[in-house]
Amino acid sequence: MLLFFVFATEQERDKFEYIFVKYKKLMLYKAYGILQDYMLAEDAANEAFIRVYKNLHKIGDPDDAKSIAFIVTIIKNVSLTMLQQEKSHVVEEFDEEQHDTFNLEGHILSQLNTEYIYRMLDQMGEEMRDIFLLKYTYDLSHKEISRILGISENNVTVRLHRVKKKLAVILREGGGAYV
Repeated sequence: MLLFFVFATEQERDKFEYIFVKYKKLMLYKAYGILQDYMLAEDAANEAFIRVYKNLHKIGDPDDAKSIAFIVTIIKNVSLTMLQQEKSHVVEEFDEEQHDTFNLEGHILSQLNTEYIYRMLDQMGEEMRDIFLLKYTYDLSHKEISRILGISENNVTVRLHRVKKKLAVILREGGGAYV
């Protein structure tokens, strides 16, 4: 699929080209991790770049952690939507007995745990939240995180340890209603 975009300024075009060149492999990697199909991952990346183009005004410095998180969120959401569509086609083929194997209670508890952790992370401050999200939501390696945040891999390890330690304290003291 060929994509053609019209840009208002040369700076917009340059920014988009920079994002495309720099993050295409990351987007394909993340999409493939979710979809487990290279062709679907390419489709997801194409759709994600269309969304990046439409939201280019929301991206400041393309190397900023927030911008990278935004781009990764786009590819993740596109991939999850595609996966859901694929699964809905497969679900139609299952018989009624196989539908009953879905663990609704486990799914709801998992969602509640995730929402609860995000609320706790919001209380910890931007630096701690960002490093935790880059590691556990976007599944980036310590090396990738160090490059994004401009800190050493050792510093990434230390900060992640601090975040996990603080989360454990909050869960113990706050009761961890959902955990």
